[in-house]
Parts: sequence; C-alpha cells; structure tokens
Amino acid sequence: MANDEVHPVGTLAPDDVDVRTGLTDEQVARRRAEGKTNDVPGRASRSVKEIVRANVFTRINAILGVLLVIVLATGSIIDGMFGLLIIANSAIGIIQETRAKRTLDKLAIVSQSQPLVRRAGAATAMAPSEVVLDDVIELGAGDQIVVDGEVVEGELLEIDESLLTGEADPVHKQPGDQVLSGSFVASGSGAYRATKVGRDAYAAKLAAEASKFTLVHSELRSGVDRILKVITYMMIPAGALIIYNQLFVSEQDLGGALNGMVAALVPMVPEGLVLMTSLAFAVGVIRLGRRQCLVQELPAIEGLARVDVVCADKTGTLTENGMRLSELRLLTPDDPAGAQSRLEAALGALAGDDPRPNASVLAIAEAYGDDPGWSATGIAPFSSAKKWSGISYGANGNWVLGAPDVLLDPESDAARTAEEIGATGLRVLLLGECDLAVDDAAAPGRVTPRALVVLEQRVRPDAADTLAYFAEQKVEVKVISGDNAVSVGAVAGSLGLPGGDHAVDARDLPENRDALADVLAAETTFGRVRPDQKRAMVGALQSRGHTVAMTGDGVNDVLALKDADIGVSMGSGSPATRAVAQIVLLDNKFATLPYVVGEGRRVIGNIERVSNLFLTKTVYSVLLALLVGLSGVASELFDFEPMPYPFLPRHVTIAAWFTIGIPAFILSLAPNNERARTGFVPRVMRFAIPSGLVIGVATFVAYTLVYAGPEQTETQQIQAGTTALITLITIALWVLAIVARPYVWWKIILLAGSVLGYVVLFSVPFFREFFKLDPSNVGATTTAFVCGGVGIVLVELGWWVSGRLHGEKRQLFSLPEKPGEQLSESVS
Repeated sequence: MANDEVHPVGTLAPDDVDVRTGLTDEQVARRRAEGKTNDVPGRASRSVKEIVRANVFTRINAILGVLLVIVLATGSIIDGMFGLLIIANSAIGIIQETRAKRTLDKLAIVSQSQPLVRRAGAATAMAPSEVVLDDVIELGAGDQIVVDGEVVEGELLEIDESLLTGEADPVHKQPGDQVLSGSFVASGSGAYRATKVGRDAYAAKLAAEASKFTLVHSELRSGVDRILKVITYMMIPAGALIIYNQLFVSEQDLGGALNGMVAALVPMVPEGLVLMTSLAFAVGVIRLGRRQCLVQELPAIEGLARVDVVCADKTGTLTENGMRLSELRLLTPDDPAGAQSRLEAALGALAGDDPRPNASVLAIAEAYGDDPGWSATGIAPFSSAKKWSGISYGANGNWVLGAPDVLLDPESDAARTAEEIGATGLRVLLLGECDLAVDDAAAPGRVTPRALVVLEQRVRPDAADTLAYFAEQKVEVKVISGDNAVSVGAVAGSLGLPGGDHAVDARDLPENRDALADVLAAETTFGRVRPDQKRAMVGALQSRGHTVAMTGDGVNDVLALKDADIGVSMGSGSPATRAVAQIVLLDNKFATLPYVVGEGRRVIGNIERVSNLFLTKTVYSVLLALLVGLSGVASELFDFEPMPYPFLPRHVTIAAWFTIGIPAFILSLAPNNERARTGFVPRVMRFAIPSGLVIGVATFVAYTLVYAGPEQTETQQIQAGTTALITLITIALWVLAIVARPYVWWKIILLAGSVLGYVVLFSVPFFREFFKLDPSNVGATTTAFVCGGVGIVLVELGWWVSGRLHGEKRQLFSLPEKPGEQLSESVS
C-alpha cells in the first residue's frame, strides 16, 4: 500500500541481511551455532530441584528435625512419630507444587505470544525463543515487541512504551528508531530487526524474575511468616525452662527429661500451617487451570478474594467477539456518489486493504468481500483516541469509517438516526467521504456522510447469570467501554445491570479524581471511554478503598489492566494485555470470572479458618510449657513438690490428629464464598489467644488436681497424663466445632468423626497400650471432663463476646440457599 510513511530500508541491517525477505535458513543456522538466539529463562515455575530444596529445607522442618534427633538419641522410636510430619510437609508440598508447575507450564505455552518472523521470503508465526539475532519481525496494532530491535519499515507506526517509561502517549517510530522489548504497538504497522536477543534484551531481566512460580509478598504470607518468627524465638526460653524443670527439679533421667522437652516444644510449632497455605494456593492454581484460567502471579489468588469492584469491557466480555452485518442504511441515495454499488465497492476496498482488520472490519469483509481493485494513496489506521480509520484512493475518493458521534455533527439527522439505532444495542459505524487525504495532518476535514453500517453484536448467553452472581456476592460491576454510550447502555440494560439503561458518555466526565470517584459511585455504565480515562477510573475507585479487578482484551485496556489490583485478560486478546494481566481467561469466557473470584475466596477464607486451629495449639502449648516450667522454679522457692511435663511426644502427636490435622486438611479445601478482609493476623490472634489460654490453663489445672507427687507409680503417672490429655482434647474439639461454623451436613459428620476417632483411641486396648493411655481411673477422668466442660463454656462465651465487640456476625448454621447462591456453590 503506497504511503509516504513507507521508507526504503536497504541500509538498516548488516550487509548479509535482506530485510524484505528476512534471514535465510543458512543464516539462521549460523546464528544459532554462534549462540545468538533468544535464549531466555522459561516462564512459569521453579525447577524440580528448586521445588524439592524449598520444601525440604524449611524453618519448620529444621525445628522438627532437631527435636527428632534428640528423641531418637534416647532410643524411644515410638515417641519420634512426629518426625513423619517432616516427610508429610515435604512430600505433599513437592507433589502439589510439581503438579501446579506442570499445569502452569502447559498453560503458559498455550498463551505465549508468537511474533511473525520473516524468513526466506515468508512470514511465519513462531515462539519467541526461536527468534535469532537480525531476524525481521512484522508488527501490527496490539503486537508485543518480544526482543529489542531497530525499525526497518513503518506505516504510521506508534509504539506504546508506557509499561517501560510510564509515559502514556504513544511514540511515533520511523525506520532507524529503536524499539524495546516489553512495549507494544498502539497503532499502525511495520517491521523491525532484532538487535538484542536473549538475556541482553531489555525485558529479559524483568521476565526472569516476574515469571517465577513463587509466593511473593502478600498480607497472608507475611502474616504467617511473622507468626513463625515469633514462635521460633519463644521456643528457646521455653525449652530451656522445661529441660531445667525435668532434669534438675523433677530429677528425671536424661532420656525422660529430653522426651518431656520435646513433647512440650513439638506442639508449639504450627507445622501444618505453612503446608496448608501452600497446599491451598497450589490447589487453587490447579483448579483454575482446569477451567482454562492461567494464573500468572500467585498473589492474584489472594487479591481475587478481596475484589469488590469488577470493571468490564463490553466488547468481548459481555458480548461475543464475532459480529455480522445487519444493515447498510444509505444516507444520500439521491446522490450518484452515494449509490449503493459505489458504497459497497468502497467498503470492500476498505476491508480488503486493512492489514489488521478488527471484528467490525471482518464482518464488513464477510458481507462485501469483492475487492474493486482501487489503488490506495494514503492510509490512516484506526486508533482508540480518534475513533476512525480511513484510506485514500485517489480519484475514487477519500473514505473514512468510524464512530458517527465523532465524525458527524451531533445535531444532524444522520447523527440522530445513528443514535436511535445504537440505542437498540446495535453497533453503528459511519461510512463517509472527506475532502482531505486521510493521512493529511488536518484529516478528516469536512466529512460527507454516505451510509450507516449497522452491525450486530451477540450478547454472551452466560453474561446475565454472571452479572447476577456478582450482584449476589456484593461485587459491583462497572461496564467501561470505548463504544457509543447509548449502545453500551442498551447491552448493559438488556442484561439487567442496575443503571445500565442510562449510560454516561465519558467525554463529559470530570478530570478531578474525587469528582470522578463520585460519578463512579453513582453510575455503572460508561461509553466512549479513552484508554487514559480507563486508567483514571481504576485509580478513582482505588482511592475510595475499593479492590478493583479490570477485564479487557484490547490494547486500549493495557494501562487500566496494569494499574488495577487484579488484571484479567481474555486469551484471544492482544499479547500486550496478556502480558500485564495477572489472570488470563484462555477460554475467553466472562462467565469464568465467578469461578476465579470464588476460588480466591475459598483459598483465603479457608487459610484463615485453619490458621485459627494451628495457632490455638501453639498458644496452649507455649502456655502449658511455661506453667510447668515455672511450677518447677516455684517449687524451689516455696518448697513444694515439682511436676514433670504431663505428656509424652506421642501424646501431642495424637492430640493433633483429629482436632487439627485431618479436619484442617478437609476445611482447607472446602467451599468458602466470604470476601476476604484485611487484618488477617489480628483477627486470627483474637481467637487463638483466648482459646489457647483457656485450653492451657484448664489442662494444667486438671493435671495438678490428679498429680500424685514425685513418688507416684508408673500407672498413676500415665493416668495423670491421660487426664490432662482428655481435658485438652475435649476443649480442642470444641474449638474445632467453633472454627467449622456455620454448620452444614458434612461439617457435622467431620466433627462426629473426630470425636469417634478419639473414642476409638481411648477405648481399644491395643491403642491404649501403644499410646500409654489409661482412662480407667473414674475420679481422674471425671475431673478431666469437668475441667473440659468449664473450658468449653469459656471458649464459647469468648467467641460470642468477641463477635459482639468487633461487630462480627456469628452464625451457627448455614442459611438455606437463595437462587443466586447456587452458582456460588457450584463455583466452589
């Protein structure tokens, strides 16, 4: 296509490279042999070796490993059963992350951008890793630049470098100008020669770090890490106090003293909390992957749980990408220049000469595919800023195709007709002739309207149900589109979106952030939104404390996607949108979003739920160790008989089996649709500290009441330890019952199963002998249940009081499902 922007390019590449045909097979082979390839680290995950090392060499495994060595040194293999946790922690983490790695790697390959590379005279789409130095890569609107290079051809080529420089305005590029990987084409077309590939390219350093499968900073992860660090510091004085009490005050032998110390320290470690957190994240990624949803950054799982506003584009989100011609309405039928045959020829020429046709142009090409053979003398590519495109054909006229409300006088009959048609939800384009060449700086000049091109957009059949789900979940939906406001409003209104029938024209929106936020709070549907306005709208919503998810598929959505808390791109969208989004919907279905949001809520809600269990155990274990240790110190000062630690390591192992271990695993994978809130650590500690204090004190009191003194027989010692264990388990089961609320049928079965598990352990002779349990002393066992009952009352009372003080809703049973919640359950 002739145009004064096309430049001769013979001198821009090395002597042996013809940029018109690209490299030959021999040249490609030579560059590969020389290592001049785009060798960059693969996206996605850590290597298997890194996964194994990361899951084996952890803080928790190190602590448990040291304690295991101490116990094994005493010759008591049975008491070293907690060492199985090291294997479980490592094995489950390795298996789940390896599975997640495979899923992510496969999905990443599917969604990978494939540049068009000229070789031996043909342009072929290939993976970025196959690009070599001096390859010539073709560019079109929306294409991402995959390696650094030098422009060799350009037709009104504009590159958006905002992701690299922060500068929102596209930069005009001419042959000889440099382009950087990580930027993308805003408008126009052209080609560039690769000058830096592999690790030398600008974006390679960013990609190597950004594409790792890793749990980066989040409130949840940082909160868990803080808790673990505090626990590690507390174990040192607690261990020293226990060993002093066991060895010097109670005068036990070294083996018994070490066993007591280990029994006190092991339950302080929330060994399953990190495991459950990693497991929940990994399973979340895998479950979303099965729904053709690529999670590019794992913190997106947490962010999704906090989303309360979804900003959705209309085209490709609420409506399907494909379009079809509905009507060609002539505006000047009496003028020979406006004859239908001439207009159809013009449309055929415009569609045939468009190097990068969008959905509208493809629909026109389908209806008027015959090329009249006109020769183009100038071109003006479409851009979202000006809302029109055009081609000059010399004596055959200067033709423009674009938005009627931009190209027409709003008071004209043609503009009113276009608005009436658009109000029915149809897309309307104006075909017009202008008095200036389309590539003139003052174009389009005076436009003579010739016809209205009416196109049908098919509303996605699942869009209405998706909007209903978000409404039920208290998530606001804002439709933000570059299309005509009336047309956008018609589509949104037909789907039942509140306020959708009176869309706001974004050209009338205030620029002030506070004023814009006020409008966004009151309205839901916006048309004629420029790319910079989409970005401003996201910022305005965030300024009011909202967590914003932005969906989009076009180049004009990139800036808003980048600034949103969660960017969601359609898989069929431009490479640039997929590159900046945290979530990519590879199936291009807006209806997948409820599952994405639901998965995020499930993960975060369940991690907080099981954290209550693990940290309650940590609190009561620390308190019990301190009480026993301090009682030994006090016995030295006030001359009374000291008490040894009541439990063997095997006791603390079974105490966690049915109060934490198995129930926590099941609860971590259960349905959960409650939107996540900030303040994870304070909220968890508000529950864990009072509950842990009650369990610790009640267990110590029960043990004190039945302890027979230093001269006790082995039977009496076992009975005293059993009494303390029954008290602890009784209250811990009630803590589990509180954490499991609100109840549904399967949670009641889970609680009943946990109780039954302990009934079996305490009643079957083999288990009683193996775990050294003796509940046969009626008085001691009665004492245990009385202390446990008092503890239950205190824990229950504390739960209700805490809810009243902090304004948290308390609910014993799940309410019957409402119609809109059926999708919520299916999401989980």
